[in-house]
Amino acid sequence: MQICRVIGDIVSTVKNKHFTGKKILIVQPLDLAGQPKGKAFLALDTVQAGEGDRVLVIREGGSARIIFEDNEIPVQAVITAVVDDIRLDADALDD
Repeated sequence: MQICRVIGDIVSTVKNKHFTGKKILIVQPLDLAGQPKGKAFLALDTVQAGEGDRVLVIREGGSARIIFEDNEIPVQAVITAVVDDIRLDADALDD
């Protein structure tokens, strides 16, 4: 899993049938200090996340398909939780 921030959404009226009724969001990976790290990517939302939310994302197609109980859905990333708080030993960030 990866911690990300929702930075936008995708509006699509014509899409793959497996995406019908599913929200596609743009997420930015974060490091443990909450700073952007890496390139933004698209993820299907399962938790009603919104712009600005910190979220947990699974970036592996097989696991993502298990969440949707659909082996044919063309997905690589799924938002699985909204992060309320992160508690971390500050010394861990020094490594």
